Amino acid sequence: MSNENTLKEKFAAMGLNPEMAMEGAKNLEPINYWEYVQLDTLLTLQHPKTSFPDEYIFIVYHQITELVFNLMLHELKQICSAEKITNALLEEKLPRLSNYARMLINSFGIMSKGMDYDQYNIFRHSLAPASGFQSVQYRIIEIYSTELLNLAHGAKAESSIREKFNHIYWQHAGLDRATGKKTYTLQQFEEKYLDHFVATAEMLTGNTLEAKLYAMEADNSLSDKARSSAREFDNLYNIKWPLVHLETAEHYLNSRGEKKEATGGSEWQKYLHPMYQRRIFFPKLWSDFEKENWGK
Repeated sequence: MSNENTLKEKFAAMGLNPEMAMEGAKNLEPINYWEYVQLDTLLTLQHPKTSFPDEYIFIVYHQITELVFNLMLHELKQICSAEKITNALLEEKLPRLSNYARMLINSFGIMSKGMDYDQYNIFRHSLAPASGFQSVQYRIIEIYSTELLNLAHGAKAESSIREKFNHIYWQHAGLDRATGKKTYTLQQFEEKYLDHFVATAEMLTGNTLEAKLYAMEADNSLSDKARSSAREFDNLYNIKWPLVHLETAEHYLNSRGEKKEATGGSEWQKYLHPMYQRRIFFPKLWSDFEKENWGK
C-alpha cells in the first residue's frame, strides 16, 4: 500500500474528507527545532526579582523540576486511566517514573554546587513567602500515586475527602509554630489549589496507582518485575530525593551553624526528612521492618 493511501485511510478514520485533508497537508511548512520546542517563548519565562546573577540559576532549576514533574504526571495519568491494568503497562511505565525520580535526585547538584552561598542567602529573602512547598504538581503526583490516608496521617477512613485534606502531612509545614495558625504561604496555596486537590482525589477514588497495584497483588497477578519497579519508585521519590533535598537545604541554611528559616517558614529539617513524614505510596509492598526504618 502506498504512503498516500495510508494517509488517506488515516484521515478517513478521523472523520475527515481524505482528499481535502491531503490537499491541506501539501501546504504545511517544514517545522524547525526552535519552533517545535517553542524556544523563544521558553527563554522569556525567567524573571528574577533581584539583581543577583545566581537567582537566574535558581529559577531555571525549579522550572526544570516542574517539567520533570509534568513527565511523571504524563505517565501516572496513563496508568490510572487505563480500563485494564496489565503487567506490560506497569513494566513500561513504572521504570520511567523511577528514571524521572533519578533525574530529580541527580539534578540537585545544580542547587548544592551551582550557586554562590552568599548570593543565595541574600536573594532568597526577596522570594518569601514563595516556597517549593507550593508546588502543585508535586502534590498531584502524590494524589495520583497513593490513597489519601497514606498522606493524611491521623485522618479517619470514613471522613470526607475534603476533611482528609485538613490532616494532610504538608499542613504541618504550613503552620505558624508560635500560634498554630496557617501561614500566609499555606493560605495562598490552599486558596488557589485546594478545590483542585479535592476534585482530583475524588476522581481517583479506587483508581490511584496504589489501588491498581493492590488489585493485581490481591489476585496474585502482579509480576515480580512490576512489584520491584513500584518499590523502586517509592524509595527514590519518598526517601532518596527528600534526603538529597535535605542535604542541599542543610548546605544553604545550616552549614555555618546559623539555622536559617526556609522562605515559607516551615520547620524544614522535619518536613524534608522521610523518617518524620513517612510518606509511603505502597505500604503493603513493604515489610513491617522496612516501614519501621523508613528513611533511617
